[in-house]
Amino acid sequence: MSQLTTDSFKAITELFHRISGIKLVESKHALVQSRLQKLSLEAGETDINIFVQKMVRGQMPEELLVSVVDKLTTNETYFFREPQHFEDLVRRAQGQGDGGEFLVWSGASSSGEEAYSIAMVLADKLGMNPSSRPWSIRGTDLSTAVVESARQGLYPMDRARNVPADYLRRFCLQGFGPYEGQLLINRELRSRVQFQCANLMQPLPPLPMFDVIFLRNVLIYFDGPAKTAIVSRVMERLKPGGVLYPGHAESLASLGLPLKAIAPAIYQHA
Repeated sequence: MSQLTTDSFKAITELFHRISGIKLVESKHALVQSRLQKLSLEAGETDINIFVQKMVRGQMPEELLVSVVDKLTTNETYFFREPQHFEDLVRRAQGQGDGGEFLVWSGASSSGEEAYSIAMVLADKLGMNPSSRPWSIRGTDLSTAVVESARQGLYPMDRARNVPADYLRRFCLQGFGPYEGQLLINRELRSRVQFQCANLMQPLPPLPMFDVIFLRNVLIYFDGPAKTAIVSRVMERLKPGGVLYPGHAESLASLGLPLKAIAPAIYQHA
């Protein structure tokens, strides 16, 4: 298999940037090459650079372009990442509010661990019976592949290292036989979470207004104008007084948007 040249790397990452808004730097060269090699061979092209040329010129099927975007989208996540946000979520979910449905959006949900972590917390604190306060979760991601994976709710056990033992017992099923070493989110919890594709750099699909939006560890991949555009777009779906959680390494203070920092990595719609 041929090696990805510098020019081909530049061409494919520029195409990826136009579609996703995400910039991949030169240090990602080996990662991009490894992720494209299999796709190139599956498309019947042994020269990865010719494969890239055809992609850039629009000479490949659109579904293959979707696969390229899926492969190049970074999807590294695990259950109960950055637990401070979940502690704040509990306080808000149990607050007085208007008594209506409590709605949460996982805006970069990847393979679903974040959304299901939220679901476990809300199921524990608000309950799941008809007499309790209703709640639901929406998860969106750019990658069609990880959205489909999230809907299945099937994970390797090692991703559950931060899940409280009680939550594992109540909300997860341990795999056996061909599913040894895996866990499945139970059906009742899965029914409270809807997943769909959404590109944060483009107009969003129809979504409700949310009490809480998780937008964590995604803005680090974008430049200043793109960050402002994404957060502005996301804020249109945030209720007045609702809160937005970016990653702890992502500050929104310099974006000039009507958001007020009320705690580290917690912003309120102002």
